[in-house]
Amino acid sequence: MYFLITDAAYDYEDNPTHTSINLDHKGEGQIITLAGDTLFKAFSYESEFEFTTEDEISRFKHMYFEPRSENSKIYTELKPETRLHQVIVVIPIFTLSAYAESGFYDYYNGKCDSCLEAKIRFDLPPTFESSDNSIKILRLLDYPYLTDIEVDKNPSILEKYDKIILLHNEYVTKVEFDAITSHSKVIYLHPNALYAEVNVNYENNTISLKRGHGYPQSNIKNGFEWKFDNSDLEYNNCQNGWSFYEIDNGIMLNCYPENIIFNDYVLLKRIKDY
Repeated sequence: MYFLITDAAYDYEDNPTHTSINLDHKGEGQIITLAGDTLFKAFSYESEFEFTTEDEISRFKHMYFEPRSENSKIYTELKPETRLHQVIVVIPIFTLSAYAESGFYDYYNGKCDSCLEAKIRFDLPPTFESSDNSIKILRLLDYPYLTDIEVDKNPSILEKYDKIILLHNEYVTKVEFDAITSHSKVIYLHPNALYAEVNVNYENNTISLKRGHGYPQSNIKNGFEWKFDNSDLEYNNCQNGWSFYEIDNGIMLNCYPENIIFNDYVLLKRIKDY
């Protein structure tokens, strides 16, 4: 069994050019239950297990989730309001593309001198680095979504929504950055969002790194010189607790929630109620 993002909750009449993302993906082999009595059933496949030599951590590349029938009432409490334009999630497709093979991280890791341009990937499952678990849980709770592409092409679309949920949208365009930071109510659910500026070529379906993340000079960190950059919290995994803190246009989580979001009722209720 596997998770598939569908377009059921999306209002096509409002935005008929919504980007189609193929996230139909599953592992192979034996299903391995990853946690016990959690809010959502969490599992993976034996083929998804990997050992990373860089940080010497054993983990599953992807986790999968299913609702538990006994928690149906709880899920109802956590679902967003059905009122049109109440909330929208921005899926970080540019960040997914940057982390994919032959993307920016081949350049950062010294594997490729010219990997400053990456194909926009519509066909890959998101990863831990691009908010995989958060995307899956929010979709299971029927949160509607856009991608970076819709926001970049039509930044005024965010003005329709009362509340924006931003994930690990690390790589964004200047247009997208301005649209998000000028909105009055944003939940910054992952540290390290809005970190580096990219340009997009929609004819070739590519993104290219323009500024930030140590480029074009090593001393350049945040590509937008954003005063609320909280990238120093990216490697806090929320295991010692979490909290939101206020900034000018919303609230920021002080840790990276991928390992807790599928089992934290209080966090999901806070997201809904903000």
